Amino acid sequence: MESTHRPAARVICLDAGLRVLLLRWRDPFDGTWLWEPPGGGLEPGETPLVAARRELVEETGLDPAAVREPSVLVDRDVRWNGKRYTGTEHFFVARFADEQPPLVRSGLLPDERANLDTHAWVARSDLESLPDPVEPPQLSAVLRSLVPDPSSPMCFSRRLGRPSGP
Repeated sequence: MESTHRPAARVICLDAGLRVLLLRWRDPFDGTWLWEPPGGGLEPGETPLVAARRELVEETGLDPAAVREPSVLVDRDVRWNGKRYTGTEHFFVARFADEQPPLVRSGLLPDERANLDTHAWVARSDLESLPDPVEPPQLSAVLRSLVPDPSSPMCFSRRLGRPSGP
């Protein structure tokens, strides 16, 4: 399968209970499901931070000002809609003062409306036990890199690759 390079940015959203927001998507090509933080491709001339904030609003309606730097660079290799996408994505963190803030889907594109099934605010300890795959597979490590101490607002940046093995 040929791969396409797609620069992208994603947002790990944390609510007041330190739960992580994940969106559940259905692949229109083969019907498989996956959970993923909000985000998407960079538009021409867009910085990763601007793209992350735009995507957050489009997919969730949450306040884009909550998205803060720094970011963690994550090497991605994911199949979607019959294509393989590879590249490095910027992952940012956004913290929200409310417990499980409600989402608004009014900014979704027509194909996104068709393929976005639901969302969930997931406890960090439950990330590995969801019934469908989580993308990226190393999301827990990304989260630890962005928020090593959940009670602290301080973050740091580093690059994370894909895990080795099957």
